[in-house]
Amino acid sequence: DKLAGLAWAYTRNRICNQRLFSELAVAAAVRIDSFSAQNMSDMVWAFATVHMKDQVLFDSVAKACASHISRFNSQDLANTVWAFAKIGRNDAELFDAVATAATTHMSSFNSQNLANTVWAFVKIGRSDEELFDALAKAAIAKVA
Repeated sequence: DKLAGLAWAYTRNRICNQRLFSELAVAAAVRIDSFSAQNMSDMVWAFATVHMKDQVLFDSVAKACASHISRFNSQDLANTVWAFAKIGRNDAELFDAVATAATTHMSSFNSQNLANTVWAFVKIGRSDEELFDALAKAAIAKVA
């Protein structure tokens, strides 16, 4: 979606225009169900990176992610929980869905995805023994 691309571009260039981000959040929340997994992930990543905690946007992404988690690849999963943790948002349904999906698809996680995922869960104070074991096994496989 063009909204996510715009938010991503502004963030990558270290430009935080609050009015623009507010408008992007409203527009995205209305049509979040039409976003791809990458677009959802990019949108919350951009907002978290510039420290914008738009509750309506994060609420809509959390709900959409939890119901469409099967569309998320390893980077989408890792970046989404990273963004939620970065702004201090502990959405139980989202984190539970990501933990289940990540555990199932751990072989596709690269080192950065592993690091971002473990950081997010620890930062937000969520413990998931099955996920942490899978992350550790995947990390060991990367260094072995």
